[in-house]
Amino acid sequence: MIIRPYCQSDCDILKDITVRCFNSVSSIDHNIERLFGLVDGKNWEWRKKQHIDDDIAAHPTGIFIADSEGSPIGYVTTRVNHETGIGSIPNLAVLPEFRKNSIGQALIRKAIGHLRAQGMKLVRIETLDTNTVGKNFYTSYGFKEVAMQIHYAAPLDDT
Repeated sequence: MIIRPYCQSDCDILKDITVRCFNSVSSIDHNIERLFGLVDGKNWEWRKKQHIDDDIAAHPTGIFIADSEGSPIGYVTTRVNHETGIGSIPNLAVLPEFRKNSIGQALIRKAIGHLRAQGMKLVRIETLDTNTVGKNFYTSYGFKEVAMQIHYAAPLDDT
């Protein structure tokens, strides 16, 4: 397994990895769909894939792919804010069959190293309170809980 930079041909596979990985954990988009159904005819998977497009548009040189024998098996995305000195890790995913092989650790180290090289002074990451694996994983890398946020949603139709 190697960690390599993102290239444009990775886009669709990253979206597929995202759907597979986030299907097994609760996400905000999952919860919205459970409560309200499809929004504008689009499901949680479509919306979650859009996050990847946003990450690519924001900072493509900060996306790193875990590659096994020429096939992406995981990835991490980063964003930088040079004005604040705060970088972020919006998405991290490893295919279920490759977990427990330190791939997530390699990806998080790569992301942190990249953000440090970009001059960031702090890195932030978010996870839902229901993601106990993520919470334990992130704290093992020195992340500290700084706030809890509650997400609300309400339909805007006339009914």
